[in-house]
Amino acid sequence: MPAKIIICVLLLASTACASEVQRHGLSFEQWVADTFFDGYRVEQTTQKWDIPAAANTRHGGIPVNPKATQYGEPVLLGDALRQFDIDEPFWLIVGFWRQKGGDKEFVQSVAARINPAQWRELWAPITRSDLEEMDRLVKDTAKSVEDVRRAVLRRKKQPPFSQAVIQLNPKIDTRQRRLQCSISYVRLFQKLAPERSRKPVEHPEIFGRPIPDIPASPRRTLGAPSAPN
Repeated sequence: MPAKIIICVLLLASTACASEVQRHGLSFEQWVADTFFDGYRVEQTTQKWDIPAAANTRHGGIPVNPKATQYGEPVLLGDALRQFDIDEPFWLIVGFWRQKGGDKEFVQSVAARINPAQWRELWAPITRSDLEEMDRLVKDTAKSVEDVRRAVLRRKKQPPFSQAVIQLNPKIDTRQRRLQCSISYVRLFQKLAPERSRKPVEHPEIFGRPIPDIPASPRRTLGAPSAPN
């Protein structure tokens, strides 16, 4: 078989595997969009919200950020500076899954309406200047990857970053230098759904609708190709 054809087959297989790994989260997000937001689909990869306010005609007319996350794991929120700059109310909708054999099943959920004051509390006492300083450190290409990692980890463990509910997740390697953020499973419930039990439930719901069985992706295996973020 010609080399070019072999390369094309390998690339297609890699893409298919990556798509399969990501399918579970995408399917949850699509179910949320189809069920509650008139089937809205992302129009631009750079747009601020997965579901903008204009597409939310039945749940308050505010933007929506849907996520699918493994049960008990932190919810990844994205770029730290962009997230810090949110100054409008929004829905954070999360479905938590757990591995069951070769499938994943949803066992918990949160639909939290967050206002700007609540959002600011989750970041306190971090200021935008603090984040900008950390972002510059992460992206300092004059230093080696190893040196930047050590410096960022040391800084991350100090106030004000160590005191905030939202935690920083720097991505630093030879391909990328990004400052992202997350909120832990426990703190998510403590701060945004304090009346809810964090334990698994048989039929988790979003806005009173049970999350259906959704075709799941296989468990990641060591060495398997991963989809780009």
